[in-house]
Amino acid sequence: MRVLVRCCWGPLPVGGGAGRKPTPRWRALAGLSGSSGGEDGRGARVREKPPWRVLFFGTDWFARETLRALHAARENKEEELIENLEVVTVPSPSPKGLPVKQYAIQSQLPVYEWPDVGSGEYDVGVVASFGRLLSEALILKFPYGILNVHPSCLPRWRGPAPIIHTVLHGDTVTGVTIMQIRPKRFDVGPILKQETVPVPPKGTSKELEALLSSLGASMLISVLKNLPESLRNGRQQPTEGVTQAPKISAATSCIKWEEQTSEQIFRLYRAVGNIIPLQTLWMGNTIKLLDLIEVNNSILTDPKLTGQAITPGSVIYHKQSQILLVCCKDGWIGVQSVMLKKKLTATDFYNGYLHPWYQKNSQAQPSQCTFQTLRLPPKKKQKKKIVAMQ
Repeated sequence: MRVLVRCCWGPLPVGGGAGRKPTPRWRALAGLSGSSGGEDGRGARVREKPPWRVLFFGTDWFARETLRALHAARENKEEELIENLEVVTVPSPSPKGLPVKQYAIQSQLPVYEWPDVGSGEYDVGVVASFGRLLSEALILKFPYGILNVHPSCLPRWRGPAPIIHTVLHGDTVTGVTIMQIRPKRFDVGPILKQETVPVPPKGTSKELEALLSSLGASMLISVLKNLPESLRNGRQQPTEGVTQAPKISAATSCIKWEEQTSEQIFRLYRAVGNIIPLQTLWMGNTIKLLDLIEVNNSILTDPKLTGQAITPGSVIYHKQSQILLVCCKDGWIGVQSVMLKKKLTATDFYNGYLHPWYQKNSQAQPSQCTFQTLRLPPKKKQKKKIVAMQ
């Protein structure tokens, strides 16, 4: 039986006086005082228990899995967890839109493009991989606040790219945190639920995303089943162990041959290679390294590698294995294909570029035939926009 009660706002805190604004249910449950700013939604009819009315904010494949779980819960009429589900995403240059928008349209869910967030009444908001700061006025529209499905063990890796930084820094353990959104700053709210998982050895960020998206979706459903209790039991994030996971850029993919070890380069490849191919310079031209492999010991004992002085960035074609060997700070990496005007295998690159270069420079040493670090100019920072619900 559905129960509707007029108790969106909890009691005033001790010491409160006349004229103070009432406290939204989520703030009361979290032990917070009333807040200024924005319309407070007084008198709204708010539910004490499911089914909930949910507004979902998301963009990418990670968020799509969360939306899929919410949609499945809405379709499950026996459990009655979610009554209404609507979606907010961001504009995309692609005509099809981002994965969340595609799923919403296929599932015939109402979908809005940010900053439009619709005008319906909701009990709780859910954010997954949205990348926009939400204003306090918007958060206060939701009697139970807005929950965030964040793919890291907060406070480690706050920010928009936690999965990438998990792989990039060689973490062996990660997880998912269900937290409550706070205004003005990303990923600082109280933790409602947190679970850890081992990071698959040599796994890519894409593979880790699939693992964490499934875990996060099931954790969110668990929280929604006991939402008021989850809010009461929320805990503040530790002040120690805070790390940031800033958005990656094209500059992130530029290999620094003199500074990075082979392990660091392979982590970079597994972290961003499926998003932005690793880049370097070849004779003044940008070249992308598409398929990197580890070099086995039998290749490393080749006299061609051990019999002369080699500098970081030196490129040698290994005919037997048909790969390019590139020297880095502490050893070698293997490259099977590159992009230079078009995609080339290592053999193609040797025949079209390396071999002709050696013919023209017959007295040159391998240390003179090098990849060089590509240094891209930093992009100008854009001001963050905070949009309120209208």
